[in-house]
Amino acid sequence: MSTDAFPERETLKRLRRRKPARSTIPLKGLTLGERVADLVAAITGSWTFIVAQTVLLCLWIAINAMSGKPWDPYPFILLNLALSFQAAYAAPIIMMAQNRQAVIDRRRAEQDYDVNLKAELEIELLHQKMDLMREQEIKRLTELVEDLARSRKEQP
Repeated sequence: MSTDAFPERETLKRLRRRKPARSTIPLKGLTLGERVADLVAAITGSWTFIVAQTVLLCLWIAINAMSGKPWDPYPFILLNLALSFQAAYAAPIIMMAQNRQAVIDRRRAEQDYDVNLKAELEIELLHQKMDLMREQEIKRLTELVEDLARSRKEQP
């Protein structure tokens, strides 16, 4: 069997050299902005943050509602300003982290595809080898049957 008969062998050779199943996605060289975005996304996307923020908001409202001289009286305009400020900065930072995660996910998907392709090509080659072995076995059995038939004809 020549290599020209099976063009996928070149792809399989390339995949074997790369060993995609064992490679990791490099996360080195993150910029300060990427590290900050990951940290902000990790913190703001946690139950700890939600509980802490809820406690702080409840304290803010309770202290201002029960205080004789509130620094932010009802309707809590300063609190709304602080929350708007937080949302205005948190949203794009979290989106940066999500974009970076999407790039990582895309690389992983490409690696998964390569692994699946390699497995498919390896299985296909194994099938070809099995078919060749089966053909050789059938040929050998046919020869043995013919030899046996000849030998029976030669016997008186």
